[in-house]
Amino acid sequence: MPIPITLQDSQDIADLMTGWVHRDQGRWDRLRELFHPDARIEITWFEGAASDFVDASARMASTGLRSKHLITSPTVTFSADGTRAVSETNAVIVVENSSLGLGCNGHNRFIDRLERRAGVWRITDRKSVYDFATFTFPAGVTEVDAEVVGKYPRAYAALAYLLDKSGFPVLRTFATQGSELERGITESALAWLGDEADA
Repeated sequence: MPIPITLQDSQDIADLMTGWVHRDQGRWDRLRELFHPDARIEITWFEGAASDFVDASARMASTGLRSKHLITSPTVTFSADGTRAVSETNAVIVVENSSLGLGCNGHNRFIDRLERRAGVWRITDRKSVYDFATFTFPAGVTEVDAEVVGKYPRAYAALAYLLDKSGFPVLRTFATQGSELERGITESALAWLGDEADA
């Protein structure tokens, strides 16, 4: 029997999206609570279990690389039976490595699959689509290696360069705005919802 969708469901999912602040603030136990135990995540510098991502984020926080995420309200599509949802959320990733004198602002969208289990919504799968990124220079202009920057898609080249120079290499190509990879992520997520969905 379908579970009715209420405004509370939308709010619960929005809270999961803005809960990414726990990563920026180093609240690792609360970050872990955003995900179901079997959840997975794929972003530029990490692919694997969400639980391992939390541990990796804690290790990253101990380096000279700092980040802050500005998160908007998501758009959410629910499955007809009310047990699954797909959300798309705009974000701005602000990153800085003070030892390099270099930073970047990256614009992306998180595409999340969510499930309601035992009445509780959590993320089961998170992927990112990258729209564009620019370098920032917090202590004055710093030279960047144009050849290394050119290895990456323009949409996230600045972010990938900073990650690479900070010891977190980007090992494959990720989805960018309008790419086949983005279409594949979106189509797969909506198919996962089932034949019928409620916007």
